[in-house]
Amino acid sequence: MKIIDHRLNNARELNSPNCSERGGELIDLLVIHNISLPPGQFGGPHIDQLFCNELDCNQHEFFMELEGLKVSSHLLIRRDGEIVQYVPFNLQAWHAGISAYQGRDTCNEFSIGIELEGTDHEEFTEAQYKALIDTTRVLLDTYPMMSENKIVGHSDIAPERKTDPGPYFDWQRYRDGLIG
Repeated sequence: MKIIDHRLNNARELNSPNCSERGGELIDLLVIHNISLPPGQFGGPHIDQLFCNELDCNQHEFFMELEGLKVSSHLLIRRDGEIVQYVPFNLQAWHAGISAYQGRDTCNEFSIGIELEGTDHEEFTEAQYKALIDTTRVLLDTYPMMSENKIVGHSDIAPERKTDPGPYFDWQRYRDGLIG
Protein backbone atom coordinates (compact mmCIF):
# COMPACT_ATOMS: atom_id res chain seq x y z
CA MET A 1 0.00 0.00 0.00
CA LYS A 2 1.23 3.49 -0.84
CA ILE A 3 -0.07 6.99 -1.40
CA ILE A 4 0.13 8.35 -4.92
CA ASP A 5 -1.07 11.89 -5.58
CA HIS A 6 -2.74 12.04 -2.13
CA ARG A 7 -4.71 8.83 -2.73
CA LEU A 8 -4.25 5.28 -1.46
CA ASN A 9 -3.35 3.09 -4.40
CA ASN A 10 -5.39 0.12 -3.07
CA ALA A 11 -8.58 1.99 -2.22
CA ARG A 12 -11.79 1.95 -4.21
CA GLU A 13 -12.33 5.55 -5.32
CA LEU A 14 -15.61 7.42 -5.08
CA ASN A 15 -15.30 11.17 -5.41
CA SER A 16 -17.31 13.17 -2.89
CA PRO A 17 -18.27 16.75 -3.73
CA ASN A 18 -18.19 17.45 0.03
CA CYS A 19 -14.64 18.73 0.30
CA SER A 20 -12.69 21.95 0.06
CA GLU A 21 -9.18 23.37 -0.05
CA ARG A 22 -7.25 23.26 3.22
CA GLY A 23 -6.24 26.91 3.25
CA GLY A 24 -2.57 26.31 3.97
CA GLU A 25 -2.87 24.20 7.11
CA LEU A 26 -0.45 21.27 7.37
CA ILE A 27 -1.96 17.84 7.87
CA ASP A 28 -1.04 16.78 11.40
CA LEU A 29 -4.05 15.02 12.95
CA LEU A 30 -5.80 11.71 12.29
CA VAL A 31 -9.42 11.37 13.44
CA ILE A 32 -11.06 7.94 13.83
CA HIS A 33 -14.86 7.71 13.46
CA ASN A 34 -17.53 5.05 13.15
CA ILE A 35 -20.60 5.02 10.93
CA SER A 36 -23.39 2.65 9.94
CA LEU A 37 -26.44 3.40 7.82
CA PRO A 38 -29.09 2.72 8.87
CA PRO A 39 -27.73 2.63 12.42
CA GLY A 40 -26.49 -0.85 13.31
CA GLN A 41 -26.72 -2.19 9.75
CA PHE A 42 -23.63 -2.98 7.73
CA GLY A 43 -22.94 -3.38 4.03
CA GLY A 44 -25.03 -1.82 1.35
CA PRO A 45 -24.60 1.43 -0.53
CA HIS A 46 -25.90 3.96 1.99
CA ILE A 47 -22.61 5.32 3.35
CA ASP A 48 -21.28 5.80 -0.19
CA GLN A 49 -24.54 7.50 -1.14
CA LEU A 50 -24.43 9.81 1.90
CA PHE A 51 -20.86 10.93 1.23
CA CYS A 52 -21.63 11.50 -2.47
CA ASN A 53 -24.94 13.36 -1.87
CA GLU A 54 -26.91 10.53 -3.50
CA LEU A 55 -28.79 9.16 -0.47
CA ASP A 56 -32.53 8.84 -1.04
CA CYS A 57 -33.79 9.97 2.35
CA ASN A 58 -37.17 8.31 1.69
CA GLN A 59 -35.58 4.82 1.82
CA HIS A 60 -35.49 4.64 5.61
CA GLU A 61 -37.07 6.58 8.46
CA PHE A 62 -33.67 7.43 9.98
CA PHE A 63 -32.45 8.91 6.70
CA MET A 64 -34.95 11.77 7.06
CA GLU A 65 -32.61 13.19 9.74
CA LEU A 66 -29.86 13.33 7.11
CA GLU A 67 -31.84 15.34 4.55
CA GLY A 68 -29.59 18.05 3.07
CA LEU A 69 -26.56 16.99 5.13
CA LYS A 70 -23.24 17.54 3.31
CA VAL A 71 -20.57 15.32 4.88
CA SER A 72 -17.67 13.15 3.79
CA SER A 73 -14.58 11.44 5.03
CA HIS A 74 -11.24 10.79 3.46
CA LEU A 75 -11.62 7.04 3.93
CA LEU A 76 -14.12 4.40 4.96
CA ILE A 77 -12.94 0.99 6.12
CA ARG A 78 -15.75 -1.53 5.69
CA ARG A 79 -16.26 -4.59 7.92
CA ASP A 80 -14.40 -6.82 5.45
CA GLY A 81 -11.40 -4.44 5.36
CA GLU A 82 -12.23 -2.84 2.01
CA ILE A 83 -11.01 0.76 1.90
CA VAL A 84 -13.01 3.41 0.05
CA GLN A 85 -11.51 6.85 -0.58
CA TYR A 86 -13.88 9.79 -1.06
CA VAL A 87 -11.55 12.78 -0.75
CA PRO A 88 -7.82 13.07 -1.55
CA PHE A 89 -5.74 13.73 1.55
CA ASN A 90 -4.57 17.16 0.37
CA LEU A 91 -8.18 18.43 0.54
CA GLN A 92 -10.49 18.88 3.54
CA ALA A 93 -13.10 16.21 3.95
CA TRP A 94 -16.12 17.36 5.93
CA HIS A 95 -15.92 14.79 8.73
CA ALA A 96 -15.26 16.62 12.00
CA GLY A 97 -17.91 19.34 12.12
CA ILE A 98 -17.62 21.78 15.00
CA SER A 99 -14.43 20.58 16.63
CA ALA A 100 -11.23 21.59 18.42
CA TYR A 101 -7.86 20.01 19.10
CA GLN A 102 -5.22 21.51 21.38
CA GLY A 103 -6.69 25.00 21.10
CA ARG A 104 -7.20 24.86 17.32
CA ASP A 105 -10.75 24.96 15.98
CA THR A 106 -12.15 23.50 12.76
CA CYS A 107 -10.22 20.23 12.70
CA ASN A 108 -11.20 19.51 9.10
CA GLU A 109 -8.58 22.06 8.06
CA PHE A 110 -5.65 20.03 9.41
CA SER A 111 -6.87 16.46 9.79
CA ILE A 112 -7.52 13.27 7.90
CA GLY A 113 -10.75 11.47 8.75
CA ILE A 114 -11.16 7.70 8.67
CA GLU A 115 -14.58 6.14 9.17
CA LEU A 116 -14.85 2.56 10.37
CA GLU A 117 -18.07 0.82 9.41
CA GLY A 118 -19.43 0.10 12.86
CA THR A 119 -21.23 1.39 15.91
CA ASP A 120 -20.55 2.35 19.51
CA HIS A 121 -22.14 -0.97 20.54
CA GLU A 122 -20.10 -3.74 18.96
CA GLU A 123 -16.54 -4.73 18.23
CA PHE A 124 -14.75 -3.89 15.04
CA THR A 125 -13.38 -6.68 12.86
CA GLU A 126 -9.88 -8.07 12.52
CA ALA A 127 -9.90 -6.99 8.86
CA GLN A 128 -10.72 -3.42 9.89
CA TYR A 129 -7.89 -3.23 12.41
CA LYS A 130 -5.44 -4.60 9.85
CA ALA A 131 -6.55 -2.10 7.19
CA LEU A 132 -6.54 0.77 9.69
CA ILE A 133 -3.07 -0.07 11.01
CA ASP A 134 -1.60 -0.48 7.52
CA THR A 135 -3.23 2.75 6.35
CA THR A 136 -2.08 4.67 9.42
CA ARG A 137 1.52 3.54 8.91
CA VAL A 138 1.44 4.82 5.31
CA LEU A 139 -0.11 8.11 6.40
CA LEU A 140 2.51 8.62 9.11
CA ASP A 141 5.28 7.94 6.57
CA THR A 142 3.76 10.28 3.97
CA TYR A 143 2.69 13.22 6.13
CA PRO A 144 5.60 13.97 8.49
CA MET A 145 3.68 16.43 10.68
CA MET A 146 1.42 13.55 11.79
CA SER A 147 2.53 11.33 14.64
CA GLU A 148 1.17 8.51 16.76
CA ASN A 149 0.36 10.98 19.54
CA LYS A 150 -1.83 12.99 17.15
CA ILE A 151 -4.39 10.26 16.53
CA VAL A 152 -7.75 10.84 18.20
CA GLY A 153 -11.35 9.76 18.16
CA HIS A 154 -14.15 12.01 16.98
CA SER A 155 -15.25 12.08 20.62
CA ASP A 156 -11.92 13.70 21.57
CA ILE A 157 -12.37 16.70 19.27
CA ALA A 158 -16.16 17.09 19.63
CA PRO A 159 -16.94 15.66 23.10
CA GLU A 160 -20.24 17.50 23.50
CA ARG A 161 -21.60 16.05 20.24
CA LYS A 162 -19.87 12.77 19.41
CA THR A 163 -19.06 9.42 21.03
CA ASP A 164 -17.28 7.62 18.19
CA PRO A 165 -15.34 5.52 17.59
CA GLY A 166 -16.95 4.31 20.81
CA PRO A 167 -16.11 2.01 23.72
CA TYR A 168 -15.64 -1.07 21.52
CA PHE A 169 -12.78 0.48 19.58
CA ASP A 170 -9.64 -1.12 21.04
CA TRP A 171 -7.16 1.75 21.19
CA GLN A 172 -4.46 -0.41 22.78
CA ARG A 173 -4.71 -3.04 20.05
CA TYR A 174 -4.56 -0.34 17.39
CA ARG A 175 -1.57 1.46 18.93
CA ASP A 176 0.27 -1.83 19.54
CA GLY A 177 -0.27 -2.69 15.88
CA LEU A 178 1.38 0.55 14.82
CA ILE A 179 4.51 -0.42 16.73
CA GLY A 180 4.63 -4.08 15.62
